[in-house]
Amino acid sequence: MSVTLNSGFKMPVVGLGVWRMEAKEIRDLIINSINIGYRHFDCAADYKNESEVGEALAEALSTGLVKREDLFITTKLWNSDHGHVVEACKDSLKKLQLDYLDLYLVHFPVATKHTGVGATGSALDEDGVLEIDTTVSLETTWHAMEDLVSMGLVRSIGISNYDIFLTRDCLAYSKVKPAVNQIETHPYFQRDCLVKFCQKHGICVTAHTPLGGGAGNVEWFSSVSALDDPVLKNLAEKYKKTVAQVVLRWGIQRNTVVIPKTSKLDRLKENFQVFDFELSKEDMNLIKKVDRKQRTNQPAKFWGIDLYA
Repeated sequence: MSVTLNSGFKMPVVGLGVWRMEAKEIRDLIINSINIGYRHFDCAADYKNESEVGEALAEALSTGLVKREDLFITTKLWNSDHGHVVEACKDSLKKLQLDYLDLYLVHFPVATKHTGVGATGSALDEDGVLEIDTTVSLETTWHAMEDLVSMGLVRSIGISNYDIFLTRDCLAYSKVKPAVNQIETHPYFQRDCLVKFCQKHGICVTAHTPLGGGAGNVEWFSSVSALDDPVLKNLAEKYKKTVAQVVLRWGIQRNTVVIPKTSKLDRLKENFQVFDFELSKEDMNLIKKVDRKQRTNQPAKFWGIDLYA
């Protein structure tokens, strides 16, 4: 099952995110995922495992496990490379061992002090606050992203972690419209206004952290997991599915793309088994009521500054 982006290319509605995946786990993770049926993989320079993903993809392609045209590979421009877009993209392509990307995203709407292409550091000042580069505008970054399309390095370009106002601005100055806005959205952080704004203007919304981050974000950010919500647990019992499957199905029925992450084989299979049932309109409305407007992924922990404040 896929959606057609405004660029004309198709994007599978379920993908696998590789954030916080250990390098030693990547090979088996990618191969097992492809065997299960995954064709969409969400990467980023900042995840520091593009090389390992590239080795696994190269193996899958060389052994005939899958064809390149059947894969959808996303990666992202890191904050410190806003002034070096082409070089950063080529660095990611080299690590991923690919000739082109299906989707390249601006990871965050902020340019920071350059730390060297491919070196995804977050330079902090003496007070421990992120060093923001005020000489590179988001418009300049976007026009460099557009160049990647004309160069044939990237099929589609998009944004990530942009709010309504920044998304509106991008639409105003873009020659190539953003195909995707990848944002945190899940039952506890539904962001209906942003989702509907993007969809109204032909931008596909990809939900990162579609399960609310689970145990990982509870540990990192002291957030509350939606997977423990009693309403969602009751729906899981009703549909004879897991809570995660109900949440992913809810995301798909909102017309968003979901990219859950897991390194466990049983969960990989479970997260992909979401096409054999449908939530009723009443139950979709029921899930609307559990929204807590709770962001679970908060980079302020690392950057010393809350960019969402």
